[in-house]
This record gives sequence, C-alpha cells and structure tokens, in this order.
Amino acid sequence: MILPTNARVYDLEQPRYFGAPTFPSHAPGYVYTLHRHHERGMSEARTGASGFMYTTEHSGTHIDALCHQAEDLRLYGGVKIDARVQTSQGFTELGAETIEPLVTRGILLDVARQRGVDRIGTGNPISREDLEAAERDQGVAIGEGDVVLLRTGNGAFWQDPAVYLQAGGASASASSWLASRGVRAVGADNVAWDEVGVVDPDLKVTLPGHVILLVHHGIYIIENLYLEELARAQRYAFTFICLPLKLRGATGSPVRPIAVVSAS
Repeated sequence: MILPTNARVYDLEQPRYFGAPTFPSHAPGYVYTLHRHHERGMSEARTGASGFMYTTEHSGTHIDALCHQAEDLRLYGGVKIDARVQTSQGFTELGAETIEPLVTRGILLDVARQRGVDRIGTGNPISREDLEAAERDQGVAIGEGDVVLLRTGNGAFWQDPAVYLQAGGASASASSWLASRGVRAVGADNVAWDEVGVVDPDLKVTLPGHVILLVHHGIYIIENLYLEELARAQRYAFTFICLPLKLRGATGSPVRPIAVVSAS
C-alpha cells in the first residue's frame, strides 16, 4: 500500500518498560537486560551491544490469539483442548501465528468523550448504549470487517500503573453488540478490554467479552492501546494496520498498531 503524501500516521502502541501496567496473572510483564556492552579493550574499533528480552505475550500493547481463552475446555470453533492441542511448547491450533495481518478500516469510539469525562474508571462498565451513542454522535457507521477501538481515557495514565489498572472496560452487552456487527477485531486503552472483576450474570464468568469475542465469534482483542492523539484529532475513521508476530503456538503477540488518516 502506497500512502498518500498528505497522510498522517498515529502510533497506537504504548512504550514497553519494566514496571509498566500488567494484568496480575501476566506479571512481571516485561524485563529487558543488556548482556553485551560497548566497552574498551575490544579487538577492533567497532563494538556491539545487545540484550535479552523476557516478556509475556500479554504485556504492553498486544493482541489475543484465539487459543487464549476457552469455555468448558473448548476453543473457538469447538476445538476441544487435549494433549494434542495444548502442549508445553504452545498450541497446535489457533496460535498467534494464525492471525493474519490486520489492514482494514478502523473506527474509534471515544466513550470517555461521549460520557463527558477524562477517564472511565471501574464501577460503570461500557454498555451497548454507550457504543450506540458514540457511533451516532461521531457520525460513523461500523461495518463488517472493521476494527473497533474504544477509548476509556486511561491510555494517558500508562506511566501510573496504580491508576491505569483501575480502568473501566466493556460490558458483555457491548461485546455482544460489536460481535453482532461482524467486526474483525476490537481494542481498548485498558489492560483487559472487559471490566475487570465483574462476573457476568448470564455467562457466570469474569471477562465475559473474552468468551463472547474470542471463543464464540473468533474476534481478536487488542489491549493496552494508546488512543489519546487520535482522539484529540477527532479522527474516528481511518486505515488500521496491525501486524502480529508469527509466534508459533503462542496465546498472543506484542503488536505495534497504527492508524493512517488523510490530512485533508
């Protein structure tokens, strides 16, 4: 794809560093150590430095593979989890390497702006009605195959984990509504897409959106996005590009998503 000369690229990835906000079950998240240093006494003028990176697939800005969640020990498409599918080296089906590059229309629904708040905290999950109102008032229409990103406003607090981890998230009704619209993937500027800790009364599980989207509908989830610049510019429709790593058998992948918009 050749970008027009007046296009602007918005970087939607949060910086990775040790101590960044991480969902508790994925701690410590990200660790980088420099094991080879530039130093004097080498055999030539050229020196090299390199390091080790230790991370979970679900730290920083990342995408969930379809093997990440199961319901009654079955993955998307009814794939039964057994010793053939789930191995010590990862999954033999629906791993991160099966996620195709996402190059499609993106839609930003600025739910924080719709509610008139700087950030959405816990205790008032994002509802289907919130999404319908944002779609209407922003003058966009979600289409089949789109990627829909929800702004809670918490992306501005990435450097303050205590605040960031108290972000609000989507309700089951919001996830079901997006699935009914035939979206290809969803994402948000919070740690878990869903409202953390809330048990859905119908599915009887926490993180119900993970079941609805990943397991029931095969819709990918992108978490820990940075949406502040895109929201300030009020760019609600754009070309969305996201390239997951081909990590064979992994339950997710770090990503660096971007939004491309015309300056006109």
